[in-house]
Amino acid sequence: MPRKILPRILAVAAADPATKLRIDWDNGAQTVVDVSGLIETFRVYAPLRDPALFRQVAVGEHGTDLVWSDELDMAADTLWRLAQEQTGATLSPEAFRQWRVRKAYTLDNAAAALGLSRRMVAYYEQGKKPIPRVVALATRALEMEPDAIAS
Repeated sequence: MPRKILPRILAVAAADPATKLRIDWDNGAQTVVDVSGLIETFRVYAPLRDPALFRQVAVGEHGTDLVWSDELDMAADTLWRLAQEQTGATLSPEAFRQWRVRKAYTLDNAAAALGLSRRMVAYYEQGKKPIPRVVALATRALEMEPDAIAS
């Protein structure tokens, strides 16, 4: 299997609101990544709730991470994955809907098959929430199963 090389970070700036980062990648991509989920979920990132500290973001050595201090950083691969999810690159809302239709799943069936709420499935399908990579991968795995509808 060919080795996958993730892009490195060339430049970063805090964007508005105070939980978004504008990132320039060495593959030519420029993304705005919302890291609010990480900041709210993981205690290690709690200090980044302070907008003044959040704006002090800098590119780490070799472009493999972003740093705020010696104890506080985010890996480039995590940020790239978030960027892909948030732009719908992992699975577009339309592709998600087509998957559900191909499988003959109702919203409830799709929710049960994916271990999600019906509301979240509807959000993904309408493009109101980015589709996480794990959900995109789950749809691929379910695509390989026989056409049994989840109960």
